[in-house]
Amino acid sequence: MRGCAILFSEMKPAPEWEEKFNRWYDTEHIPIRMGLRGFVSAQRYAASERNYLAVYEMDDLAALRTVAYQAIKQHPSEETAWMLRNVSGFTRYLCEEIGRAGDDSPEALDAPVLYAVWFNVPGEHLADFDAWYEQDHVPLLLECPQWRAVRRFHVKDGEPGRYNRLALHYLDDAGALESPARAKARATPWRARLADQPWFKGAYDLFDRHQARQRPPL
Repeated sequence: MRGCAILFSEMKPAPEWEEKFNRWYDTEHIPIRMGLRGFVSAQRYAASERNYLAVYEMDDLAALRTVAYQAIKQHPSEETAWMLRNVSGFTRYLCEEIGRAGDDSPEALDAPVLYAVWFNVPGEHLADFDAWYEQDHVPLLLECPQWRAVRRFHVKDGEPGRYNRLALHYLDDAGALESPARAKARATPWRARLADQPWFKGAYDLFDRHQARQRPPL
């Protein structure tokens, strides 16, 4: 259910064909990928204004280089080609997991809320940033009972943003973002020192789980 790499992809359909989009995503787009070697699972999410996210779990990024995957990318169905031409808000990021903390059970990934945090950290600051996130920031966040788990990723490639770090926070409730634990995590001396750097500008996205997780057929 959880892999060592993810494909993080957003799309936004027009309101007049949103239902058609969701049916296509659930019955064609994801199931085809679940039949390919290296794909472990896929979970869809929704945000405001019809923005939809899919997080594909993979054994590793080699799953995207197989002959079978390249065949479906290069020869999409007519409906798939139409959808990809007409959606907006498209993002696609390839990420490798570099750390995890909190609830390590399979159920943690099915938390109702996903909070994504992106940073583009200069190479000379990466070691300090990673140490802060893992040793200072995440332990304090996890003091909140609704903060189930945190996974950290190195962003290998993607568009349209330019990031090299992604943290996925799995929450039982969006109210965790207003918790004393988060306020405490954002008020430490270590964070204050990093926040003084001009590059310390995160991008933040909040999603609600949409539909059940899909897995490869048995």
